[in-house]
Amino acid sequence: MTDAKTILSLPTRSGLQLHVRPAEESDETLLAAFFDKVSDEDRRFRFFSAVPHVGHEQLDPLIHADHFRSESILAFDGATGELVASGILACDNAMDTAEVAVSVRGDYKGRGVGWAVLDHLAGEAQKRGVRRVISIESRDNHGTIELEREKGFAVEPVEGDPTLVILARSFR
Repeated sequence: MTDAKTILSLPTRSGLQLHVRPAEESDETLLAAFFDKVSDEDRRFRFFSAVPHVGHEQLDPLIHADHFRSESILAFDGATGELVASGILACDNAMDTAEVAVSVRGDYKGRGVGWAVLDHLAGEAQKRGVRRVISIESRDNHGTIELEREKGFAVEPVEGDPTLVILARSFR
């Protein structure tokens, strides 16, 4: 996704059609409202903070991606146009390792949205030549850890922090 205007259609395993596009600066208010609809627990897992409202500092990297080293996407329900997921891909300077993070609105969980967004971001990393994709998760985030394991990610410890794990998937 190098063109900020590109809209892709992604099917989920449940048959839901997602319309996916890169996030833009003008999406800050939309993203803030989206994260208000994400559960407190999921917001804590995504930002490692128990904030009741996601503010500008957390949203800034999501609305200022460079569309190569970093990509931030929004996924909309193709039928209703509602924002149902947000995902980010952030590559290191060497373009060797990329971190992914995905948030899905609670009422869309279990419909394959997280799977589709994670697959899309991993595919974008692979297109960029990234060797390894990682996700840093709270050990308490059992649902996401299981999803990522099903998608081929392996669990690794985080040295010095027993509350976190890294889930990693290599492409080569």
